Amino acid sequence: MARFDRLHVLTTILDTGLVPIFYHPDREVARRIVHACWDGGARAVEFTNRGDFAPDVFRELAQWAARELPGVILGAGTVVDAPTAALYIACGANFIVGPTLNEEVARLCNRRKVAYIPGCSTPTEISAAEELGAEIVKVFPASVGGPDFIRAVLGPCPWSKLMPTGIQATQESITAWVQAGAAGVGVGSDLIRREWVEAGDWDAITQRVRQVLEWIRRAWEPRR
Repeated sequence: MARFDRLHVLTTILDTGLVPIFYHPDREVARRIVHACWDGGARAVEFTNRGDFAPDVFRELAQWAARELPGVILGAGTVVDAPTAALYIACGANFIVGPTLNEEVARLCNRRKVAYIPGCSTPTEISAAEELGAEIVKVFPASVGGPDFIRAVLGPCPWSKLMPTGIQATQESITAWVQAGAAGVGVGSDLIRREWVEAGDWDAITQRVRQVLEWIRRAWEPRR
């Protein structure tokens, strides 16, 4: 069961502007990654549904977070069907992210008051997602249209909240997306780098998260 209500989750994502994304099969490593992201200022973290027994890892991660890091908002990503969404919600997911839009997942999440962030790549898909209750829509794959895609969609649809995912954790990339109108960004392997994880360099992850959040804040300033 989700520990945070949907409005709190959505507001937190929009206020911070960053969702770190990762998967790791080792439970202790997963805990270290989440803690490093939290220390860097991230408040919502996405654990992707990849690999054998990923739900078991997530369940233990959510239980640990409730005890040791109660402020962190954990969500599950790469969810493509309603049974998988239900499983992760039962394991404590506070939001569900998918690479595609799935109506059954949207209805399930709405029924449970859990935020659903579906992946869309066209204005029609974005509109359909919003009709199904999605407050934030994941732009995926982000590389297809780039920042200009967001700028073009927001022209006729300024109410849309779009979050490109899988982008580079560089100042140039972050600034371009945010200034184009992105409501937030999802960053995975370029933020939580494999070499840092393998070396146990949690401070490097913390520092990169902190830096990305600073780039987001700077890019937001002209829009406020």
